This record gives sequence, C-alpha cells and structure tokens, in this order.
Amino acid sequence: MMKRTILAAATALVLMLPGFAADTQLLPATPPAQLLPSPPTDGSAAQKRELDEIHQAQQGMTDADFDQAAADDKTEDASVFNGVVGIDLKTLPKTWALLATVRNEEKTAAKIAKNTFLRNRPWVLDPALKTCTRGDAPRSSYPSGHSTMAYSMAVILAAMIPEKAPAILDRAKAYAENRIVCGVHYRSDIVAGQVLGTTVAEELLTVGAFQADFKLAQMELRTALKSGR
Repeated sequence: MMKRTILAAATALVLMLPGFAADTQLLPATPPAQLLPSPPTDGSAAQKRELDEIHQAQQGMTDADFDQAAADDKTEDASVFNGVVGIDLKTLPKTWALLATVRNEEKTAAKIAKNTFLRNRPWVLDPALKTCTRGDAPRSSYPSGHSTMAYSMAVILAAMIPEKAPAILDRAKAYAENRIVCGVHYRSDIVAGQVLGTTVAEELLTVGAFQADFKLAQMELRTALKSGR
C-alpha cells in the first residue's frame, strides 16, 4: 500500500506540470495521501550527520573512486548496466526502448518529488566539498534522480534475467552510492531514490501495455545473451 501511495502521489503531481502530456505516461494518476517522508532540515542534527558521512566517504576515497563516481554522474541511461548484463543494451532496440520507458516514468516522478521538497544540495551548505559537478539546481537534492533511475532499471532488468539479479542490484547500489562520493547527495536522498525507483518499476510491471513490451524485450535480451552477442 505504501509503495502504491508513493507512486500515485508522484504521478498525480506530475499531471499538474505545465506542458505535461498525460498520454505519455503509463502509470495512472491517483489522488495522493503521501509522497515521501520529508528529508532532514538544514542545520538539523540528522543533516549534519549526513554531511559528516559525505566528508568521511571523500576522505577515504581514491582518485579512481572519484573518477568512477564522476563517470557515473555523466551517464544517465541503461548503459550503466552493460558491464554486469554482459551486453551493450543499446544494440537491442526492444530492450533499450523498454528501459527508455522506465526512464521517462521514473524521471517524471523524481522531478516532481524534487520540486516538492526543494532540498539544498550538500555543497550549498558546505561550499568546500569536492564535487563531480555543480550544474544541477541547488535545491534539487531529494530524492536522488540517479538513484531513482538506477533502482527502477535494476528491478526491471533483474526481472528479465533473474540469474543476473544480484550483480544488477549491486551495480545499482554502487551507482547510487557514488552520489555521496560525488558530494552531490545525502544518504537520505539515496534511500528516497531507491524507494521511488523500486516503486515505479514494480508498478510498471503491473501495467498491461508495459507487460507486453517487457515480454518482447525479455525475449530479445535472453536470445542475445544466449548467442553470446
């Protein structure tokens, strides 16, 4: 019930956006009762603990760690899973299109959540933080969009190829954790993204139109993997 409420809230609010075309979304709009729990407020003990975690992560990171986090920062599509799936997903048109649908759904939900909470990025409160980028809106920290994307796609891919599910979910976790290494998100941003992304994916798997595309994409992906492409 909680998962459906979270997603319903995001979708319902999305429909209020100027210029939003309702027919581009697969998920239904339902009057929301709750979206996501509010993040820690600036200056609170919880926020300070989260900022300390970022500092600790950065103190323990290597140059290679930061470079990987920076590379993940720049990659916001299904290709982040190429290595663990064992194939260039972009070479599979049905699979890539399905994951593009997932991307559209989760990105819309995340955008609305960000605009609802308007949480300051960590580097707003601590300008001395080392960051991968500061090109995002200063008040768009919660939830993490990268984390929302990673977990929504991971759930779908894991359903398509369950034997690779552990590696896929591990990649989603590492990708999300790199938002902390990058100095652009707090822990609660990552957790909220995981919840929202997982919810979007699980809801999509109940939609008839998505299920049909899922089956075709799954057949395409499994055939490609079997042939060693």
